[in-house]
Amino acid sequence: MISPTDIYHARILIVDDQPVNVELLEYLLTSTGYKAVSSTTDPRVVASRHAEQAFDLIILDLQMPGMSGFDVMDALQPLEPDGWLPVLVVTAQPDHKLRAFESGARDFISKPFDPIETLTRIRNMLEMRLLHKRERSYNARLEQTVRERTAELQRFRSAMDATADAIFLLDPDSAELVDINDGACRMLAYPRGEMLGQSASRIGLGTPDSLRKQAERLAAYAVALGQARSPELAELELMRSDLIAVPVELYWQLLQRPGQPSVLLGVARDISERRQSEELLQRMAHYDSLTGLPNRTLFFKTLADSIALAQDKAWRIAVLFIGLDRFKAINDSLGTARGDDLLRQFSNRLVQCVRIRDTAGRLGGDEFALIMTMNRDQQDAVNAANEVRDALRQPFELDGQLAVLSASIGIAMYPDDATDPETLVKYADTAMSRAKQAGRDGYRFFTAGMNVQVLARLDMELALRRAFDNQELRLHYQPKVNLHTGAIAGVESLLRWQRPGFGLVYPAEFVPVLEDTGLVVRVGNWIIDAACRQIAAWLQQGVGPVRVAVNVASRQFVEGDLEQVVREALSNHKVPPELLELELTETALMSNADRTITVLKNLKALGIKVAIDDFGTGYSSLAYLQRFPIDKLKIDIAFVREITTNPNDAAIAMAIISMAHSLKLQVIAEGVETRAQLEYLRRSRCDEIQGYFFSRPLPPDELGQLVQSARSLPPAPGTASHPAQTLLIVDDDVNVLASLHRLFRRDGYQILTAATPVEAFELLALHEVQVVVCDQRMPVMSGTEFLSKVKEMYPQTIRIILSGYTGLEAVLDSINRGAIYRFYTKPWDDTQLRDNIRLAFHHYWLMHGSGKLAGEPGEDVTALPALQDVK
Repeated sequence: MISPTDIYHARILIVDDQPVNVELLEYLLTSTGYKAVSSTTDPRVVASRHAEQAFDLIILDLQMPGMSGFDVMDALQPLEPDGWLPVLVVTAQPDHKLRAFESGARDFISKPFDPIETLTRIRNMLEMRLLHKRERSYNARLEQTVRERTAELQRFRSAMDATADAIFLLDPDSAELVDINDGACRMLAYPRGEMLGQSASRIGLGTPDSLRKQAERLAAYAVALGQARSPELAELELMRSDLIAVPVELYWQLLQRPGQPSVLLGVARDISERRQSEELLQRMAHYDSLTGLPNRTLFFKTLADSIALAQDKAWRIAVLFIGLDRFKAINDSLGTARGDDLLRQFSNRLVQCVRIRDTAGRLGGDEFALIMTMNRDQQDAVNAANEVRDALRQPFELDGQLAVLSASIGIAMYPDDATDPETLVKYADTAMSRAKQAGRDGYRFFTAGMNVQVLARLDMELALRRAFDNQELRLHYQPKVNLHTGAIAGVESLLRWQRPGFGLVYPAEFVPVLEDTGLVVRVGNWIIDAACRQIAAWLQQGVGPVRVAVNVASRQFVEGDLEQVVREALSNHKVPPELLELELTETALMSNADRTITVLKNLKALGIKVAIDDFGTGYSSLAYLQRFPIDKLKIDIAFVREITTNPNDAAIAMAIISMAHSLKLQVIAEGVETRAQLEYLRRSRCDEIQGYFFSRPLPPDELGQLVQSARSLPPAPGTASHPAQTLLIVDDDVNVLASLHRLFRRDGYQILTAATPVEAFELLALHEVQVVVCDQRMPVMSGTEFLSKVKEMYPQTIRIILSGYTGLEAVLDSINRGAIYRFYTKPWDDTQLRDNIRLAFHHYWLMHGSGKLAGEPGEDVTALPALQDVK
C-alpha cells in the first residue's frame, strides 16, 4: 500500500511560463501537506532536472514560449523506457487533450483550476506513479483473483468518490460491474451493493459483446500508441433505477498490469443541463414561442425536405397559405393579450385539421401555412381548406368575450406552380390575397395570371405615389336628384385617376391599393380640399350653390385629423359649410364610436351635412344610429339592383326608408339605372336617387352645364286626380295577349301586357296596377310563383290566374296563402270573363284602404265564392 506519508513526500515539479499559475499551484499543494514541491518557468530545463531528481509528478503547461509542453514530453520519453510519463498536463483548449494523451500524458486538468478536482487528479496520479515505481522496483505480481483485484482497486476509493463524475470498473470478459464510485450511485439512484456484480447492459453501458470489443480495441490502441485510453468521448444514455434516462458523456480506459486481468474503467459525466440547453436553443430557433408551431425557418426547411421526397416518389405537394380575416380589428379592440390567446386557440384547431404526415406552421403575425403531401388529386387541398374554414365557424372565447373569425386561403401546388419552397410560399401568399379581394372567407388556387397581377399591383402602387405628386388625380361629380321636385339636389364627388399611358382609371381598380398602402388618408384630405375648391369655382362661374358630398375613409378618422382638414378647406376656399356633405360607411362610424361622435358633432355645428353610405351592409345598431348626428341614409346599390323583382331587396329598401323617416332622416338610393327602379322608389317615398338613369359621373365643367340646364326627372305616371283602372295581363302566348287586349279594351281599362314575368315586374314598378291576370304555365317562373312575389311587393293588387292547366293543388295552396284571388280556366267565355274582371276591380276599390283584402292569410278558401270555370 501507498501510505499518505509517501504521497505527501513525493517529488513534484510545476512547469508554467506564467508565474501566477506557478504560485497558485504551489500554494494549493503546500497548503494541503505536500513537502517536495518545486517549479520552473523555463520548459527547456525540465528534461535535465527530471534526469537528476526523478520527479514523481510533472504538472506541465502546454502553451509556453520557446518550447511547448508537447516538445517537453518528447524530451522526457527517453528517460522513461516503459513509456510511463508522470505528466499531468494543464490546458484551457479541449482540442489539445487528445494530442496530449497521444504524446504520453497520463491525465489533464483544465484552466481555470478547480481545487478539489485538481488535488484529486494529482493524488490519483501520485498513487499510480508510486505504485508503478514499486512494481518496477520489486517486480511485484498482482493477485490473480477478482477479489484480490477488487481489494487493490479499493485503494482508489477516496479518489474515485471525490469526483462528481460516475466511475465504473468492469470485467471486460463477463461485462459485470466490479466496482463503482459514489458519483455513479448518485447519478443512477442505486445503492452500491445492488449494482456490484450486475451486468453493465442493465444500466445501459453496453452489451457484453460490445464491451469485449471495446477492451480489445483499447488493448490494440495501447500496443500501438503506448496508452490504453479511448481517444474519443461517446454520448449515450444510462438508465436510472426509476427508469429515467440520464444523458452522459463517457470515455473508456483499459487498466492493464502485468500478470493481472485487465479492468475496463468508464468515466461518465452527466450532460443533462447541456442537453436541455441545446434542446431549448433548438426549439427557440425553429418553433414559434406563442403557438408552439414550426416557425418560418423550420417550415421552409420542412417544405424543402418534402419537395425532395416528392421528387423521388412522384408526389404532389400543396402549400396552403392562411390569412386570418380582420384579425387586426379584434387585436386592436380587445387588446394584444386576447389577440395572442385567439392565435393560440386557432393554432390548436389548425393542428386538429391536418393529417399526421402534414405540417402546420406560423409564418408570422396572423399568417399560417400548411404543407400537404398528396398523390395526384388536388381535392385533398380543397377539403383541407374547407376544414380550416369550418374550424373557425365556432366563436372563440377570449376572457369572457366571444369573437368570430374567418380565413382567406391561398393554395399553390408542387410541381404545377413552382419547384422551390420560396416560390411556392410566395405564390400561395398571392392566391391568399386574391381570396381576400374576392370577399374573404374563401380559398383560391394560384395561377400564372395571379403572379402577373401581383407585379401589376406593385407597378400601380409606385404609379399612385407619383400620381399624387404629379397632380394626376381628378374629381368627377354624379348628380343626386330630389324625387319630389325632380330637380338636382346635389352631387357626390368621385375620385378618378388620369394615369399617363392608361387614360382614366376608375376607383375600383386603385382605391384598394390606396387603402392597403395608407395613401388613402393623404388622398382623402386632398379630396376634401379639391371639393371645396370646386364649390367655390362654381359659385364664381355663376353655376350657383351646389352641395358636394365627399366620401370619408375609416382610416381618416383613425389616423388623420378630419375636423381640422375640413375647417382648413372651408376657410381656404371661403365655402359655406352647408354646401359640404360627408359620407361615411357604417364601418367608419363604428371604428371608434365615441371619438367619431365628437368629431361629427363639431362639424355638424358648422352646418355640414352627414350621411351614412352603403347603409344595410354594415353592423351598426339602431341604438348607435340614434347617437350619431346623421342627416341622411344611402341605400346600398346591392338592394336597388333587383328592387323591382326581388321581394327581399324591396322589403329591405322599404324598411330602411320607413326607419329613416321615423328618425327624421332623408333617404338616398344609389345605383338607379332604370325607370322602373325610379318609380318604385318614388312610390316607396324615397327622397333622392343617384345613378346612371339620370346621369353618369361628369367632369366639373359638364356638371356645371347640367346644373345650369335645369334638367329634371320625368313626372310620375298616373298623376291624374282620378287614376285609371289599370289591368296587367301576363302570358307568354302573344295571341292570348292580343285577344285579351281586344276583349278588355271596350271596358275603358288602361291595359298593360307582358310576355314574361321580368317585363311584368317592370310594368308594376312603373304603373299603379289594380288587377293582374297571369297565365300559370310560363318559362322560368310559373304563374303562382310570380303572383306570390307580386303579393309580397304589391299586396293591394287583385291577383288572378287564367290558365288551361288543370293541376289545382299548387293553385289551391296559393289561394289559401292569399297569393291568388281567383282562378279561371281557358278557354273563356268573353261575357263572363269581362264580368268577373269588373267584379275584381269593384272588389279592389271596395277593399282598398280597409287594411284587409279578400284572400289574405287566415281566410280559408272554402269561405270564398266558388271557383268559376268559364267555358
